[in-house]
Amino acid sequence: RQVELLAPHISRSALTFSIALGVGLFVAVSFLRLILKLSYKWTMVVLYLLLTLLAIFADNFFLGIAFDAGGATTGPLTVPFILALGIGVAGVRKSETSEEDSFGFVGVSAIGPVAAVLVMGIVSRLSGNDPAASVVEGQVDAVYKFSQVFVETLLEVLQAIGPLALILIIFQLTILRQKRRQVIRMFEGLLYATIGLVLFLVGVNGAFMPVGSQIGALIGGSAQNWVLIPLGVFLGGVVVLAEPAVWVLTDQVKEVTGGAVKKSFILIFFSIGIALAVGLAMIRVIFRIHLAYFLIPGYLIALLLAFRSPPLFTTIAFDSGTVASGPMSSSFLLAFTLGASAASGGNPFTDAFGVVALIAMTPLISLQVLGLIYDRKKVIQKKGKEKRSTT
Repeated sequence: RQVELLAPHISRSALTFSIALGVGLFVAVSFLRLILKLSYKWTMVVLYLLLTLLAIFADNFFLGIAFDAGGATTGPLTVPFILALGIGVAGVRKSETSEEDSFGFVGVSAIGPVAAVLVMGIVSRLSGNDPAASVVEGQVDAVYKFSQVFVETLLEVLQAIGPLALILIIFQLTILRQKRRQVIRMFEGLLYATIGLVLFLVGVNGAFMPVGSQIGALIGGSAQNWVLIPLGVFLGGVVVLAEPAVWVLTDQVKEVTGGAVKKSFILIFFSIGIALAVGLAMIRVIFRIHLAYFLIPGYLIALLLAFRSPPLFTTIAFDSGTVASGPMSSSFLLAFTLGASAASGGNPFTDAFGVVALIAMTPLISLQVLGLIYDRKKVIQKKGKEKRSTT
């Protein structure tokens, strides 16, 4: 929606289809990794090297959109479904690594949309088109009537849930054959999900997005635009707690680990990571720094930490990055950044798009650091027990 407002020449349906295809293909890759028993950390290294190659050849205009797409597409509908699939498959295998194998599916799946949009960028570059030439000047501050937003959102949610409902019906008729009570409960869940998503997204699209843009424009256009940095840090730390998928992930972590990994610790490190991400995004807006200067060292640190952090925390971290960048981040925080960029005279596509990418990146680092702390704490406790037993 935000890309369409700023660049009407980019087909919304083509972008949506490409992203959906990317998610589907990489969900399959995540299952293939589990079946072939491939190392998660090495899988991610190879996939991010692939993204790097695609980014080199893609049009720079699509870079921020691509990495934002990876975070924005894994929202409150996708995350619970993919997490549940992963936990189910890992549980059936019952291997020694089933605990860490339960996570990581969302992290792999999120690479698909990035790759898909980067391929669009390569096609655009080869065709000789200049996508920046038809960018609409100004900010994303369009205010719609709630009735208009409601109808559009309802159609979008039905379009998203419809295929899922169809797949569940096919599985019920062919494989599952659950009892009538379970089927009724399943469709009740789909109904609640539909109503909840419609109400949530109407509020997000009808209020949060225009308000975020206006606040960003007001501060970004002022002489004291440095205020964007501390305000961004504060908003990042708070808004992440409003992401529905964050709570789904923390509940799943608590369930799989039997409470060994505390929910409060994950939320604290989540907030620290997102606060840092939005602060960096505001620095980008003010000083107009290229997104690559943040993403390349950030992902290098994350991938290096993957070889030191406990495997469970690595898979949780790569899932958490995409979980944190849900509808609140991709609407309010992105609109806030776009408004600030436009008001300060910057180019929204090169200076503002990428905030969701940073939000998706920083939890990879912060939660793996939590894993190192957790691992160190276990070692100290073990040594303490051994010392007490000898005395």
